[in-house]
Order: sequence, then structure tokens, then C-alpha cells
Amino acid sequence: MSRKPPRGEYIETDTGNKVARKATLVGTQNIMLGGKTVIQQEVMIRGDLIRSLPSSSSSSGGPPNNTAVAIGRYCFLSRGCCLRPPGRLYKGVFTYMPLRMGDHVFVGQGSVVQAASIGNHVHIGAKVVVGEFAIIKDYVRILDGSVVAPNTVIPSFSIVAGQPARVIGEVPEGGHEAFELRDLYKTVGNNPQPAPS
Repeated sequence: MSRKPPRGEYIETDTGNKVARKATLVGTQNIMLGGKTVIQQEVMIRGDLIRSLPSSSSSSGGPPNNTAVAIGRYCFLSRGCCLRPPGRLYKGVFTYMPLRMGDHVFVGQGSVVQAASIGNHVHIGAKVVVGEFAIIKDYVRILDGSVVAPNTVIPSFSIVAGQPARVIGEVPEGGHEAFELRDLYKTVGNNPQPAPS
């Protein structure tokens, strides 16, 4: 005589990921979550956009690595953002390359990310567009409404803003604690805890 627990707003995985039931994850077999990541409502992750190589190069013997989007630990994807692997012509065939995201990455509401690589402890503001094959290093803050051009490399400890985005400052010494997302993780889910004061 067991009762089913009530369905919550989030699906919680064994590794602590909290995925909103109203999020859209396409091609889930090609999306890797590192653990304790929050994916809010209306987030879209395009795992179906995977690398497609010519058949002659697949003779290496091992299975192909089809990870389209790899997300680290304690990442927070806000409502309405979109993660999409970057694509380009490779040996005459259009293909997608993987999007790799480090740990403690915050993606703001309504942002679109098509970067090749995002480092650890990165804060991407609301309504930001990160162009294809951009590389964002560690401890970077991208302010709201910025447009990071394709193929841009943003150095570590930078504050970036504008359309197109430019480095406007650097993260101050001792300001690195602001990038920690452990406390924010605890405030979301089916049994949220109040934020520490």
C-alpha cells in the first residue's frame, strides 16, 4: 500500500541534477550533465546537433564520441535560455562541434549560447548572445544584453559588455566568491531551502 510521491516541478537525478519538467532537452543521449546542475523551465538544449563525419574517417575502430553538449557541476541555466552546439563546414560536410561548459557557470534568462568552450566560474547575463565557436575562459562576467561575436576569445578574469562585446574591466581580487553557485543550487527544486542571508 505505497503511495506515489507527488510530482514536483523538477525531475531530480541520482547525481543531483534538477531538470524542470517544462525544459526541452532534444537528443538527451548526447547531453552530459556533470551533477548538481539546475535546468529551469523553457530552457532548450540541442543535443540532437551532433558531429557528422564522412564515413571514411570512422574506421578508427572505437565507437564515435557523440557528445553534443557537456555541462559541468553546479551550473545554472535560467528560464528561456538556449544551448546549441556550433556548426561549420568540415571536409566539405556541414557538421556540429561539441559545446563544452565548465563548473559553476550561470546562464541568464533568455540567453543563447553557441560557444565552443566556456570555462569555470563564468556568469553570463540575461539576453546575451554568445556566437559560434567563441571561447570564454575562467572567471568571466558577461553583462546583460551583450553580443559576443563568433570566434571571439575572452580572457580569464574579464568583465565583458556591449554589442559587439568588448572587455570593459576585470574581476577584482577577492571577487571570485560571487561565482560560487552552491547556495543558488539549494534554493531551487521540489524542496527548496531559503537563500542564506
